[in-house]
Amino acid sequence: MSGPWEQIPLFGLPEATPPTSPDSAVAVQHSPVADATEADDAPQELDDETASDYGATETSVADDAADPVATPTPVWETLPVGEDADGHALIVTAAGTYTPSGRELTGPVDSVEKLDKLVRWAALTPLGAPPQVWIVGQGACEALGWVIDPGSEDDFDDMEALRTRAAADLTAVLQATLTPMLSAGWELRGDPGHVVHLSRSIGKFTSMVDVVIEPYVWTYWNKDFGWNNRVGEMGILGSPTAGTYLPDDDLPAARELGRRLAWSAKHLGVLPGPTPARTGAAIVDKIKRERTRSGKGIVVATAGPVPPLDGAPRGDLEPAVGWTRVPDEQDLEGTSRLVSIDQRAAYLASAGMLEFGYGQPQHLTGQAAAVAAVGDKGAPFGLWRITLPPGQTLSLPEKLPLPHPHMLADQPVQTWVTSVSLDGLCSPVADGGIGADLDDLDITEAWVYPQQCRVLDKWAKILREARKVSVDTDDEATKRFIGSCYKGYIGRMVNPDMWTAKQMQHHHQPLWRASIIAHCRWRGRRVAMRIAHEHSRWPIRTVTDSWVYLLADGEDIADPSEALGKMSVEKDVVLTDTLLSAFTSAQDVHDVNLAIKAAFADDELSEGDL
Repeated sequence: MSGPWEQIPLFGLPEATPPTSPDSAVAVQHSPVADATEADDAPQELDDETASDYGATETSVADDAADPVATPTPVWETLPVGEDADGHALIVTAAGTYTPSGRELTGPVDSVEKLDKLVRWAALTPLGAPPQVWIVGQGACEALGWVIDPGSEDDFDDMEALRTRAAADLTAVLQATLTPMLSAGWELRGDPGHVVHLSRSIGKFTSMVDVVIEPYVWTYWNKDFGWNNRVGEMGILGSPTAGTYLPDDDLPAARELGRRLAWSAKHLGVLPGPTPARTGAAIVDKIKRERTRSGKGIVVATAGPVPPLDGAPRGDLEPAVGWTRVPDEQDLEGTSRLVSIDQRAAYLASAGMLEFGYGQPQHLTGQAAAVAAVGDKGAPFGLWRITLPPGQTLSLPEKLPLPHPHMLADQPVQTWVTSVSLDGLCSPVADGGIGADLDDLDITEAWVYPQQCRVLDKWAKILREARKVSVDTDDEATKRFIGSCYKGYIGRMVNPDMWTAKQMQHHHQPLWRASIIAHCRWRGRRVAMRIAHEHSRWPIRTVTDSWVYLLADGEDIADPSEALGKMSVEKDVVLTDTLLSAFTSAQDVHDVNLAIKAAFADDELSEGDL
């Protein structure tokens, strides 16, 4: 066979098949999700029967010189492809099958029987997740009989209804066509969908493989993949709305997918999970296995559910802030720009900085709870029942939201807060707090954890260094993927339904998530106070870790540092007379939000906390 990816530049491949990673055997032995198959079930070369089935033998994809591409391509599509995912994943297109690095293995997979034979021959090994076979392009799906026709978008008022119908149709088609693989000894783990989870037991060993059907990934939407009626980030595949999805044509798409799989294997140490949140979890689990084997480092093996709280707040323990105010004459004087700043990778920065508690918490009441909050480095990790004083009784800035989302202006509020908020409230007003003493907060009850440390420091370091590689190489696709991984994982810490399997329950850590949100909120407030002191400018809106300001030409309020957690400019728009008039005539916060939305016309497509 000739090399079908030869038209793609910068895609030179070695002539020899790259060896399997020396860590593969260890990964198989110790992975909680996959074990090795027996050697006689996984020959290392195609036998004559298999080769004749596929009509081909192994050849290099880069046999011929590459022709230049006439149309401009995104920067990331011209980056070199690595070999780090070879031996862990395969890519199937209508034209044939390939390693992620691009070596052509076989001809078309035009039956489920051939897919079974390919999977068993390939003897793929796990890498933080079960081995993966990616089906790329509609043609490859048609060859396997995996075709659905849920209807047109024009026929549905609600895109969720179309997605639901498509997902049900896909499950039905797969259940009807997977019989040959099930007859060959494979078992389904759950209902098949955009990912078909397969396992096969041979003696005491169980091997697993995930078949990922790229054309139908859109049938699975959750907060990782999208919201409302639009498709958002789809894991390693990218985002159609952000322009980082795979190329339209099958072979360029397969090449770019192979690059991203290798990138994930190299820089994250794992294959990408079926969602970004699962990828974040896979990195945590890889670190956990390494520490368990070496006996070095902290290992958290149990869940950390919220303890039984008397008077627990409704909703999040530590809500993200959302606030808008009407600008006054001083805010509008001399302004010509609307600028949004946000914390660079805020959640990732906080996750690597904070000490998190684990183990069985101790319940304290009365004076014992108040005494426990006193520590040399602030309060120990835990939850504290305090009384927030009325905001109007404090000397607080009028042009900032109240220091804690549970606080009210005209009456005290008894509520539960994390240690991060306890320390934040005790900070001086100039640093964003209220300058409270612990006695002022009237601590009456607490749940304090016996152990605490920077549990996520190595996890955050891996993601931080991978993000830097993406930034340095202008690789927007993997940068956005990294953002989805840490935001998705931290976001899912709160939901036990995401982690029902016994080996996954330690990912349920709602207090860790609450602490991260609180830390980002207090850091943002501290920066707002710094900007007010240095520039005499106050925000007119804040949402999560983003702050919106009216500024004059030449004013720069962003942090000079490139470190994570520092404020960078997200949007900077010159105000037309019409937009400026909208702010001047605004009567309430609804008018202000409309004016901001009009100025930031692409606000819904904002990167947010990437």
